[in-house]
Amino acid sequence: MLSVLRVHLPSDIPIVGCEISPYVLIRHPDKTVSTEDVPENLPLHGCFLRYKWYRIQSDKKVAICSVHPSEQATLQCLGCVKAKLPVAKSYHCTTKCFSDAWQHHRVLHERAASAVNENGNEEEDIYGRFNNTTSGINNNNNNNNTNGQAVANGTTYPATVTQRNGGEIWFEVGRFKTYTPTAEDIGHVLKFECVVVDLETKSPVGQANTILTSRVIPAPSPSPRRLISVTNADVAGHLDTSSGTFSVLSYNVLCDAYATSDLYGYCPSWALSWPYRRQNLLREIVGYLADIVCLQEVQSDHFEEFFAPELDKHGYQALFKRRTAEVQNGNNQTIDGCATFFRRDRFSHVKKYEVEFNKAAQSLTDALVPNAQKKTALNRLVKDNVALIVVLEAKFGNQGVDTLGKRQLVCVANTHVNVQHELKDVKLWQVHTLLKGLEKIAASADIPMLVCGDFNSVPGSAPHALLAIGKVDSMHPDLAVDPLGILRPDTKLTHTLPLVSAYSSFARIGYEQQKKRVDPNTNEPLFTNCTRDFIGTLDYIFYSV
Repeated sequence: MLSVLRVHLPSDIPIVGCEISPYVLIRHPDKTVSTEDVPENLPLHGCFLRYKWYRIQSDKKVAICSVHPSEQATLQCLGCVKAKLPVAKSYHCTTKCFSDAWQHHRVLHERAASAVNENGNEEEDIYGRFNNTTSGINNNNNNNNTNGQAVANGTTYPATVTQRNGGEIWFEVGRFKTYTPTAEDIGHVLKFECVVVDLETKSPVGQANTILTSRVIPAPSPSPRRLISVTNADVAGHLDTSSGTFSVLSYNVLCDAYATSDLYGYCPSWALSWPYRRQNLLREIVGYLADIVCLQEVQSDHFEEFFAPELDKHGYQALFKRRTAEVQNGNNQTIDGCATFFRRDRFSHVKKYEVEFNKAAQSLTDALVPNAQKKTALNRLVKDNVALIVVLEAKFGNQGVDTLGKRQLVCVANTHVNVQHELKDVKLWQVHTLLKGLEKIAASADIPMLVCGDFNSVPGSAPHALLAIGKVDSMHPDLAVDPLGILRPDTKLTHTLPLVSAYSSFARIGYEQQKKRVDPNTNEPLFTNCTRDFIGTLDYIFYSV
């Protein structure tokens, strides 16, 4: 008989707008187990699985803190209420929470005030002063709904009560395996039910398996990035804009397989879940309106099922190179890689090159390493890293006499260099290998270059020096790590591509706002990666001048 062994949720805390996809483990009559779905139209052994979702509607309506969504709110900002801002953004769990969040929270007030009064003179009259807690905060400890029905956004929902248990009312909200919480679910617990049903009698076989979630929370609003707008006039003389301008985005999106509580234990589980992260990633990527997008750590199945189809809706064509799998064994669908997207109305695809550093490592060891040391050398060099190189033709630009009939090409390299800090020689060798390949392309076609990616190398390191100035000083400390002798002689660590860092180019032209956010010694940003254990710059965009 078909039976359900286990039901598990990827995250205990459901979020509005983020699909919940339970893990259901079933056992077949032959004692084998699987996680496959068994719908009514495809029964197994005369049975199928029936799913139901319920919202547990307690008599007491609970408000959720807008800053700490796992906490119950105890106070409400009256300024938000008067400004008719989304009510979910007005709640806070403690006065300290409200005080700590005030610098960001007041931006909501300022935006609302500017929409009503361009001069902003009435802001204080409308919202009151922050220090006046009696006018700015509404304590929200007594928020009961006593009419026995749930009221969400002014609408009574739903019409039918399916189950009642003491003071709790359970409303059926879904009949599929997956469920996406809505605004009506905020503050309430959900229950997932899975039961084996006989195909002929339509009666349950055995006990239903159920699991409860925590209270549904609203999707937190990410703090907006404060980007510095750079106009064509700011970069005149430093970028060749005669053939038209375009924008480029490079982003390591963090492969879902690496977004674990072991690595990011300081993050709540719901913030690490892929359904939550993917909607934020898509919103941010699309919001930049970049003409070319280079992503790293894109999981293979997420490229096929999410990034490619979703960005296609926004006019992007997609190309992908998966990491090789000699080191990282397992499911090929969870192996990550580099993905490059470009707007179809701005560019057309001309050619694609794939760089597998494992193959280059094999060639290097065959040529330079004695047979007795080849296994050791390959163990050090083979790390599955790759690069994706794409040649594009622009569909825009100056159509004057000088460019008439001339194809306007650009070569875009997208890579993710080895992450292991102690393998300084491997990082440098990978970057050098990539640049030598790009040199050949540039020489054959006289084509401008873009080199993007996560290089896992801080400013001033040997890989960064090679990219930025075209060579590595013979006394650079990174060269001391070379157990295989692959970096000798150091005079070979050069390239002829005239590359400039996108960040440093703006700092050099005296853009004051940019200068405040860069390292004065390297002109690179203070950080592109910020975690509990590391704050620094690892990601770059270089272009040829």
